[in-house]
Amino acid sequence: MTVTNFLYEGETCQGQFHGEGVAHFEGGHMYKGMFSQGLMHGRGVYTWTDGVKYEGEFVSNVPMGRGVYTWLDGSSYDGDVYNAIRHGIGTHRGATTSVVYRGYPSGNIYQGEWKDNLRHGEGTMRWLKLGQQYDGTWQNGVQHGQGADTWFLWRVDSSQFQQRNEYRGGFIQGQRHGHGTFYYAGGGMYRGEWKNNKKHGQGKFTFKNRRIFEGEFVDDDATDLGRFLQCLPGPDNDPSGLVPDMALVMGSLLEKIPKRRRDAERKQVECVIQRHNAELRSIYSFYSRRGRAPSPDNTFLLSRLQFWRLLKDCNVHRHGITLTQMDRFISADVLTPDIPPEEVHSPFTTMLLYRLVGCLVAVAYRIYHQDTVSPKDILASCFSKLMTDDILPNAKNVKGFVFSDPDRAVVAGGYTERCWEIYQSFCTVNTAPLADRAATHRHLVWLFKDLRLFDEKLTTRRFLEVITAENLDAGNLSNCNLDLEITFLEFFEALLGCAEVKCQQAEMGSDSAALLSDSQVGNQVPALEAKLTSNLPRLPGAELTEESGDEEMEAPESELDQWIQGTHRFFSHFFAAYDHNQSVIREVKEERLRQVAQRRIALAKAQEHARLREHWDAERRQKDEEAAEKPDGHDEDVSTSPDDSDTGGFKHFSHDHS
Repeated sequence: MTVTNFLYEGETCQGQFHGEGVAHFEGGHMYKGMFSQGLMHGRGVYTWTDGVKYEGEFVSNVPMGRGVYTWLDGSSYDGDVYNAIRHGIGTHRGATTSVVYRGYPSGNIYQGEWKDNLRHGEGTMRWLKLGQQYDGTWQNGVQHGQGADTWFLWRVDSSQFQQRNEYRGGFIQGQRHGHGTFYYAGGGMYRGEWKNNKKHGQGKFTFKNRRIFEGEFVDDDATDLGRFLQCLPGPDNDPSGLVPDMALVMGSLLEKIPKRRRDAERKQVECVIQRHNAELRSIYSFYSRRGRAPSPDNTFLLSRLQFWRLLKDCNVHRHGITLTQMDRFISADVLTPDIPPEEVHSPFTTMLLYRLVGCLVAVAYRIYHQDTVSPKDILASCFSKLMTDDILPNAKNVKGFVFSDPDRAVVAGGYTERCWEIYQSFCTVNTAPLADRAATHRHLVWLFKDLRLFDEKLTTRRFLEVITAENLDAGNLSNCNLDLEITFLEFFEALLGCAEVKCQQAEMGSDSAALLSDSQVGNQVPALEAKLTSNLPRLPGAELTEESGDEEMEAPESELDQWIQGTHRFFSHFFAAYDHNQSVIREVKEERLRQVAQRRIALAKAQEHARLREHWDAERRQKDEEAAEKPDGHDEDVSTSPDDSDTGGFKHFSHDHS
């Protein structure tokens, strides 16, 4: 780095540049920092005319030590520098723009050892755009030695774990070479010899179905010199499987058992779980896929919404316990005690298989513990009874309006987030300890009446039939308890059921005769109800004018298309009516606040006016009293005093102010 022909401004010592200063070099380069005996030495910043900048340590005019290089495209290097090049340990971050500079496009990152400006030694390289990462040994800028190369695949939402291909083993000049193991995203695995990035030599290939081929491979293909071995059992490290630590499964349930019997109780629960291991895995996989679009591996996390559906399919709610109560029991017995109140009934909370088992154990205990004769092995007995009497006979027989049809379930999922917002808006807060929020069927009836969704098709009687369709005595509407709490699943099921009723072409004339009275569905504010009636968004397609009656509408291609169109019309109207309702409620509240404020202002003005009048009256009375006390003849003119003559004097006026 030449330092001749430059302009210097800064500190000097004995005629030499020494201390802090700025040097402008020929060609436009600039240095700002520390000097020593005429040389750049210490901390400083050197900027080249092309925009490249180095900020760090200098030794005798040379970047040396710890520093940061920044290039014009945004890429940077932060680490050790020797003789102005990358050497030692450092991190290079590529530019995020489309411009490629120094071989690091699209924000790629290398963190590790360098030698002579090349990746050399131990380091990790991440190719962000390619979704690839290498962690291992480098030599002269390429992978060489032992390392792990991973290719991450793009995942869909709600997938249970990230899908990826991964190779662990030897590399030579950037290629897989020597002995190594390749883990395929689909579930297969190859362990053996490699040559020039291909399987070559002796190896063992384990297929996704656990079948094994062992033999010789040539140019990535298996030869006839091999044999198939016996299938392996299922993997022990399945991330969706049951964990060996039963404390994670059972939570605080074990605290209900005396200490001397806890180990035996835990082992008995383990036995029941292992006995139904295959069925539990199958149930988890089945329900976690409901309402989800296909993915590369079709492996998803089970949501609470799907868990509720499992419980209802197995008729667990018919044991005199609601789904909201089950949520509270699970939160207290299985989940962490500091769970936020808004997550107690959240339909989007997910759980792994072991958590599902823990929830089922908690539900089983709450339902059957009073019916168990012997307190010995009570958790295992309750769980076994739940599995044999409720879960196994009924699971996978999907009911309801949300998940019963796979294609419809995927479409319905698009409305869940907005419907969840609406559900939360009319929930009420329960008392401690959870302080969670839940709604009732009565709240739902009030909502439908406020939005004026009842008509000749969707009568209140038909509505009650929809919400009680899965009850034990569904046909007896007189026993319908509108004060029962409902989860979001039951709320959403009711909406979809009403959407089907609304979209039916045949009129339900027989149902329109039975309407609930105003006292049953709650009282309405007259002014608010009148305003809701006016300008209420109309359901598209509900009424056809004479002009549109002559035009034939294009028939839906299929029953699914017809359902999609009808459901979309219902929710479009439902969301618009709800927004209109909330807007009116806000206007009414604002108007009431304005009226209260105006009354307060008027009252304050009246009080101030009364105070002033009282003050004026008091002054007048005081003046009248003073006038009455003065002697007669005081109203004559009084000459000015000598002192007053200097200022022009003044006159005392008569006390008669009338």
